Amino acid sequence: MKPYSQDLRERVIAAVRTQQQSLSEIARTFGVSESTVDKWAKRRRDTSRVAARPFAGGRRRALRDCAAALHAEVQKQPDVTLAELCERVRPADGGPVSPSMMCRELQRLDLRRKKVAPRQSTRHAACKAAAPDVRATGEGYLAPDAQTAEIPR
Repeated sequence: MKPYSQDLRERVIAAVRTQQQSLSEIARTFGVSESTVDKWAKRRRDTSRVAARPFAGGRRRALRDCAAALHAEVQKQPDVTLAELCERVRPADGGPVSPSMMCRELQRLDLRRKKVAPRQSTRHAACKAAAPDVRATGEGYLAPDAQTAEIPR
């Protein structure tokens, strides 16, 4: 959010100094909240300035120091889910990690996860090793001549 303009701040303080209106009337006149007028007046009394303070940088990212661990986990298992990554990678302070936080961090680090779709399960190497061969067991497998079953209408 952008700070209010210096011109507006000075006009509000000038109105407060004339003491012709109450703070709530001044706030309505200039389209700001009463607390804003009060804060600006207090800052003017304390520091003789009403300029906006510099941006402090915002909230620090909890996963900022976990880049190496994230790289290692994604390289070890590229189709890992966000929930699994949240369990495996913890910040130094031990705070909670949400899937949305993990997703934002992966985007910042430009780490792409390869998702394995169900239709790709027979083609993906990791899934081939884990999945039983349907043709060998005969379960759920239609012989080529049985695939032409009659479709009810």
